[in-house]
Amino acid sequence: MSENGPIPMEVLGVRVELPSNQPIVLLREQDGERHLPIWIGGAEATAIATALEGVTPPRPLTHDLMRAVLDAVGASATRVVITEMRDSVFYADLALDISGREVHVSSRPSDAIALAVRTGTPVYALESVLEDAGVVFEEEGGEDEEEVARFREFLEEVTIEDFLGDDSAE
Repeated sequence: MSENGPIPMEVLGVRVELPSNQPIVLLREQDGERHLPIWIGGAEATAIATALEGVTPPRPLTHDLMRAVLDAVGASATRVVITEMRDSVFYADLALDISGREVHVSSRPSDAIALAVRTGTPVYALESVLEDAGVVFEEEGGEDEEEVARFREFLEEVTIEDFLGDDSAE
């Protein structure tokens, strides 16, 4: 997209932030160095992680149902845009193509991203969001590089079971 338009992002994965045990999804701008960490719920972390790992759960998760409903009515998700961060809460816009008509749905970023990773829908962030909440990890040693290395190691080792709680058998 243009310099003034939404910035293409890559979904790097999910992790659990310590010591709070709060899950986050980490995005990175495709043609830049900024990362966008978004705190999310456990169910959404599970939904994103399962899709990224290519795991098919024994029963469809909510976002699998969303994808199936879109398919059944002939609609498709065309893009997700992280549009705002207000009072430490992120907001997103989910664009849908319904019979050639573009429809926008306000969404939590975690739900929109969970759908996007299932459908191959591109994810973007507005420049203003990256200015407010984006993080650049330093290239030369230091704590930031160590954090990125720990995150990458976590992504290589994490399994879907890490996110499933006691209510996973519903």
